[in-house]
Amino acid sequence: MEFEFTILALSGLIIVSIGLLRVSTKFGVPALLIFLSIGMFAGSDGVLGIPFSDAELARKVGSIALAYILFSGGLETDWNKVRPVLWMGISLGSFGVLLTCILVGLFSVYVLGFSPVVGFLLGAVVSSTDAAAVFNVLRTSNTGMRKGLTSLLELESGSNDPLAVLLTTTILGFVGNDSPSWGLLVWEIFKQFSLGILMGLLLGYWIYRGINRIKLDYEGLYPVLLSASVLFVFASTELIGGNAFLAVYIAGIVIGNRSFVHKRSNVRFMDGIGWLMQIVMFLTLGLLVFPSRIPPVFGMGLAFSIFLMLVARPISVCISLIGFGVDWKEKLLISWVGLRGAAPIILATFPYAKSLPESETIFHLVFFTVLTSLLLQGSTIPFVVRLLGLQAALEQRASYPFEFENKDQSDTQLLEYIVPYGSASVGKFVYELDFPENSLITLIYRGETHLVPTGKTKMEDGDVLLVLTPVGAEGEIREILSRMSDRKNT
Repeated sequence: MEFEFTILALSGLIIVSIGLLRVSTKFGVPALLIFLSIGMFAGSDGVLGIPFSDAELARKVGSIALAYILFSGGLETDWNKVRPVLWMGISLGSFGVLLTCILVGLFSVYVLGFSPVVGFLLGAVVSSTDAAAVFNVLRTSNTGMRKGLTSLLELESGSNDPLAVLLTTTILGFVGNDSPSWGLLVWEIFKQFSLGILMGLLLGYWIYRGINRIKLDYEGLYPVLLSASVLFVFASTELIGGNAFLAVYIAGIVIGNRSFVHKRSNVRFMDGIGWLMQIVMFLTLGLLVFPSRIPPVFGMGLAFSIFLMLVARPISVCISLIGFGVDWKEKLLISWVGLRGAAPIILATFPYAKSLPESETIFHLVFFTVLTSLLLQGSTIPFVVRLLGLQAALEQRASYPFEFENKDQSDTQLLEYIVPYGSASVGKFVYELDFPENSLITLIYRGETHLVPTGKTKMEDGDVLLVLTPVGAEGEIREILSRMSDRKNT
């Protein structure tokens, strides 16, 4: 009956995790912290005592889960929102990660007393913000941020894992006698990023074209095809030496910003897969932890966490954003939302493969840091946003009482637009919007209601418009809606 009990335990833990999501929304506790806590509760040291100590299996499960989470995040990333903050996101995802690694490494060596290899390994492991944590907290905190900060934070968290993985594996290469040269290190970074970007762009485009051309008889096969494509992008990029995490994230962006067959139902399906992967990943990592081994690293972990949150992260953010015109309040918020989550814990399992003597200390120290980050930073994000005066009404994610599908061969398309907060269109009647000829607003999603507009319907902040428009006119509509009024705080 061992198999049946395993399935019962796994399904039960997932059901309990989903049920406790209400706690996350109601009390502002990060959902990922709940998942980790349930895993610890059920693990070897916990009440249920489920035996699990396979770090290599946890690494593999975590890597696949993270690939789906990144793809799902990329699929829902609006390129038009990302484009204005693209270079800032790249700077944070590269220079920010490298600076954090260096600063935390120096602290670990000269203050905590670790050897240089272990110290900088710790720096590499915690150098990236976690996509799963940031996506989750930003979307469940019910607090919006202005000036594209949400897009910037999601772009950074989705794109900085690859460099953290590369730094971790490279530093581990210095363990033993097979230490690579610095020239080889630079070449490896260039190769992984180049191949990751190239594979993401090419495979993302081919998948998009394939989905539109294959014309399957059963609609239910499209989500299956898309799910298998994620694994194909991940594995093929990994096999040729590229960065697989970067590839799946870029492929998600490429596919998500184009119209394809049954797009809305596929995006919803992948969102569900993303949630399932988050739960499974954090439960698995929680099971791997022995809570009784955390108290011995409490003092060291507290010093490590405080330095990372209050020194290393702010310094790396400030230096990375020099020249981008970001004010000090925005830099402070970006620094505070630098959550650590599953990625550092997954990377902390890598030293086990090298049989590093300090691997257990590294793992539990990193796990303590993640708990601290989720508890202190994740639960206070709404408060910090309001304290700094950077809040904005939360953009709604529209749901419609029907499905719609755009066809490649059609001359018209049904597209979704959001009326930005502070837009000059707010307060205008529909007939005053000066949309392109033959464009028609078919439905407005406002609050929890759907409105069928007339010419006398007034636009409001945050309205989600479903517009039937000729192909090629979408840019003009977006430009009309994005014009800002002279109201304060636009």
